[in-house]
Formats: sequence, C-alpha cells, structure tokens
Amino acid sequence: MARLQDRVAVITGAGDGIGYGIARRFAAEGAKVMVAELNADAGARVAAELRDEFGVDAVDQATDVSNKDQVVAMIAAAQARWGAVDILVNNAWGGGSLSRVEFKRDANFEHGFGVGFYGPLWAMQAAFPLMKAQGRGNIINLCSLNGVNAHIGTAEYNVAKEALRSLSRTAAREWAPHGIVVNVICPAAKSAAFRAVAARNPELVATADSANPMGYLGDPERDIAPVAVFLASDDAHYLTGNTLFVDGGSHINGAHWVPDLPTEASPS
Repeated sequence: MARLQDRVAVITGAGDGIGYGIARRFAAEGAKVMVAELNADAGARVAAELRDEFGVDAVDQATDVSNKDQVVAMIAAAQARWGAVDILVNNAWGGGSLSRVEFKRDANFEHGFGVGFYGPLWAMQAAFPLMKAQGRGNIINLCSLNGVNAHIGTAEYNVAKEALRSLSRTAAREWAPHGIVVNVICPAAKSAAFRAVAARNPELVATADSANPMGYLGDPERDIAPVAVFLASDDAHYLTGNTLFVDGGSHINGAHWVPDLPTEASPS
C-alpha cells in the first residue's frame, strides 16, 4: 500500500513551486489532496492534474492565507469533504521585496507576518481539534535558510519564517501527547518565490547554484517533496519539533561564498 493511502492532506500554496511538488508526491502516495491556492486558476489546474494523473480525490480551495476567515474555511472544507485532516503543509508565500532593513516599511512586515506566520498559525489552530480527536496528525511547516542564515534584503521573510520555526517547536512540545507531530523543512530549491526574485536578478541563479555544496539548488518535486512524504508518513511518528535542512548542504557553513580551495592534497 502507498505510504499516504487515503490520508487527507491540506497543502497551502500548492499551485506552484515546492507546494506543487509536494502535492504531486503526496498524490503519488495515495493521499487525498486539497490544493489551497491564492491563484484560483492554478489551484483548479493542479487539482485536475492530480485526479487525472494519479487517480486520487483532489480538490482546489481558493485561499488567501493572510485572511483568517479563508484559512479557517479551508480546514472546514477539508473536514466537510473527507471528515478529517491528517496532514497539514503550510507552504504558501507570496510577495516581498529586496531592500535593506533601514528601507523596510511597516507594510512589508505586516505582509511577511500575515502570510508567513499568522496564516500557518490559524491553519494549525483550526486543524488541532480534528487531529486531537483522531489521536494523530502530521504538520509540516516550510521555513527558510534565509532566516537561519540572515540573508540580506529579505528581513520580513526572514523574521516571519524564524517566528514560524519557534511556533512549530512550541506546538510540537504541547501537542505531542495527542499524537500530533510538528516539523519544519528549510529547503534550498528553485521555488516559485526564488524564480520571481531570479527574474529580477538573473545573476543570482548561477551564484546560488555555485554556492550550494552539491552544485545546484534542488528541484521541488525530486529533492524536497520526498522528505515531506517521510514527515507526513507513519515512519515519522516519533519525530517532532525538528528542523530538517533539505538543502544540498547549504546550511553547513552558512556563508554564500565558495573559496577557491585545492582539489588535491598538498605534498607533505
């Protein structure tokens, strides 16, 4: 049997990028998938693709994760359709700007926290009673090396994602007695957000690839989504409160420069 057979998975931002890659992998493992997506056309397209390609029950749900009513409605819609929410993946992100801290406006941080922190918080709070009642649940929050390594130019994103990491650990501690596990993935991948930045700053693509120990930024479906499948499966039932760096080793040194070191040992 597939690893996620008949599990109900709600994935925010599943219309593109990492969320899309996770949705495809979950469907391949037999999950019922709610594609929660701000872009209604993209959400409908992906849900239809999952139904056609994998034969699973997949639906789209137009959701702005910065709107609490829509987030609560997202979880309620999954419960109404399937009677449960087994897996919650908080992945959605959109917008943001590249500028130094001294030039950031309040609106930048309000957007960052609305999408990157409050949206996941509201989804977790709405899913909690359902997961508690069934005695299990798997929550996966997508955070970022930007926050861990303090990348310049993206302060609102960095702080929101680090706040979400702290929330994840606290929820993991409080909800463990109910069989609910909460874990974080910090990916290095050519996500939708990365592509948007790269379109404005094309030189970043080669720099990001060369700075990665494995020589490339990951593919959402091939490199990131399999780890999400593991965290959503019964294999991860005893793993909670952890941050998994699915990044080709980018977190090891943190710095975004690669010294020109010899490739062979020096003569002794």
